[in-house]
Amino acid sequence: MTIRILLASLLLGAAGPAAAQVVLRITRVPTITPPADTLFVAGNFNGWNPHNPRFALHKNPDGTYQISLPLSPEAAEYKFTRGSWPTAELDGRNQPIANRRADLSSAREIQHQVQAWDDQSGAAAAPPKHTATPQVHVMAQAFAMPQLGRTRRVLVYLPADYAAQPKRRYPVLYLHDGQNVFDAATSFGGEWGIDETLDQLRKAGQDATGSIVVAVDNGNEFRSDEYIPWRSEGLKGQPHPGGQGSAYVDFLAQSLKPYVDAHYRTRPDAAHTGIAGSSLGGLISVYAALKYPRVFGEVGAFSPAFWVCNDSLRAYAKAHPAARTARFYFVCGPKESETMLPLMAQWRDELRAEGVPAANVSFQAPADGEHKEWFWRREFPAAYQFLFLTTPVKRVQKLISR
Repeated sequence: MTIRILLASLLLGAAGPAAAQVVLRITRVPTITPPADTLFVAGNFNGWNPHNPRFALHKNPDGTYQISLPLSPEAAEYKFTRGSWPTAELDGRNQPIANRRADLSSAREIQHQVQAWDDQSGAAAAPPKHTATPQVHVMAQAFAMPQLGRTRRVLVYLPADYAAQPKRRYPVLYLHDGQNVFDAATSFGGEWGIDETLDQLRKAGQDATGSIVVAVDNGNEFRSDEYIPWRSEGLKGQPHPGGQGSAYVDFLAQSLKPYVDAHYRTRPDAAHTGIAGSSLGGLISVYAALKYPRVFGEVGAFSPAFWVCNDSLRAYAKAHPAARTARFYFVCGPKESETMLPLMAQWRDELRAEGVPAANVSFQAPADGEHKEWFWRREFPAAYQFLFLTTPVKRVQKLISR
């Protein structure tokens, strides 16, 4: 059973009373823990969602808490929260703890103790350090999403010379999971360090023009709804099984991008407009390029979660083929799941068969790749250079030289 199947089993409640399970038990919490609060486990098996009701722990009469997880050969990483990252657990020195790790390959009980909570007076660590560079700004705390009836925080990164070059226009890259793009203090699982990467490329003389980056926060509990175009059978039975991805992409193309183009000096054509993300963010990025081929011409798909709706997406691609001028950068770790690499290879082959030149499709599968932010952060510079800095001729030469 892979992490993907573990997630589906948890969300579906597939592990019945007779199924072999691993029990995570918390035997002690701080005495000032509010008795009415619900505890949650957030980990690599649920997108590090700190308040998914499917991952709430049951409180026992003796004051302990527990949750049962189905067996899996994959190592699990997780932390406990009281429903948000500001209420996550700390260690005995009131410092953020490293991810807990557990072997889920055999039925057993794993006991834990929570030493402190981050939000409680007298038991809170210093606020996490913000790591975003000065070029990152909050474009809007609550940008309207009329297609979804919600609002969302949107961040923007401007190249260091943006103000000094009033006549220059810049490519734009749109990124999902905005909490993880620039700032360790807001991230779950780590940040991508996009701002530092682009600053370094510029200083090294590898990116003379630079790019504007627009990062849209995910909607927490609405993340899977917004990043999956159709209701997913693999997530059937959970509160947010997908189906709002089309409206989310409409928001990006019809509301957000026009605003960005009107308020910043952009190069608005598809050849200079990219979209990228990881996991479900990689999936919705590919979908966006299919639905809006004249809007999004550069696509970064990091560990794309095609498995949640691959048949539907393939059928959609037949009726809405990618633009032949589009560029796609695919990357994943071969061991992320049993389907990750095969499905990514399938999409590479289908795009080529539909007429996207081989020189416009980069396919990378480093052996040490994991479904984690550190991996996507490491791979971003190569993706950015392929999508925005390398000419088609040079890309062909690079591919041949390999």
